[in-house]
Amino acid sequence: MTVIIGYVVILASVVGGFVMAGGHVGSLIQPLEVLMIAGAAVGAFVVANSGKVIKSTMSTLPTVFKGSRFTKTLYLELLSLLYDVLAKVRKEGLMSIENDVESPEQSPIFSKYPMILSDHHAMEFLTDYLRIMVGGNLNAFEIENLMDVEIETHHHEGEVPVQAVNRLADGLPAFGIVAAVMGVVHTMESVGLPPAELGKLIAAALVGTFLGILLAYGFVGPLGTLLEHKLNESTKMYQCMKVTLLASLNGYAPQVAVEFGRKVLYSTERPTFKELEEEVKNRKGK
Repeated sequence: MTVIIGYVVILASVVGGFVMAGGHVGSLIQPLEVLMIAGAAVGAFVVANSGKVIKSTMSTLPTVFKGSRFTKTLYLELLSLLYDVLAKVRKEGLMSIENDVESPEQSPIFSKYPMILSDHHAMEFLTDYLRIMVGGNLNAFEIENLMDVEIETHHHEGEVPVQAVNRLADGLPAFGIVAAVMGVVHTMESVGLPPAELGKLIAAALVGTFLGILLAYGFVGPLGTLLEHKLNESTKMYQCMKVTLLASLNGYAPQVAVEFGRKVLYSTERPTFKELEEEVKNRKGK
């Protein structure tokens, strides 16, 4: 929703200022300029990226129109789940969660947390490392290194559509210049026309430069920045799980381990100590 509001503000400011200065909106409507700029940009995007990158970018772009799913409610559920798992480990031993890890959909613990259970990537990360902990073949230092590598891989993979969108935005001003040059060429070959007609042709050519810059910095570029923010939010979830599990491996009680994880979260979504404590108590009563 905020993306649409931002776009409306951009158009109202730019077009509104143009009209207030005495300009005519009709002179900005140049379908052929749009065709040259958009067509060249799409073509360059296809050339520069593999099919995997194009598919990833297309599937990621719709998320910019949705609000963030990484809310305080989600993190309360995540931390409560981690507490329940670690409390069972503390009470009954690591082998007690083997069945929960192998079949989380049928697990009495995981089934209480539908928001986390529905997140395939988060569940895969959590259950994989719980499985490693159950196996007992790696120490905390080795697991931490492995977690860091996986989180870094996740982040790099998420950066692929961000970089693709940013590079597309970087190229749009140049394609605007290309469209403008084509318009100037057309104007020069029509030099015999009356001055009023030549003026229209020159104006149409200049609209190409205007559109390229506006699309780059007002529309496409901000999408790349927003995708980057969303990627950082998703990475924070993995860091929360990592810190909590490592704290448990190092011998801290479940209450302390989840506090480690809580401290990793951004302050805007981080639940307070009291909120987390109440959530855990409420979950126990269910």
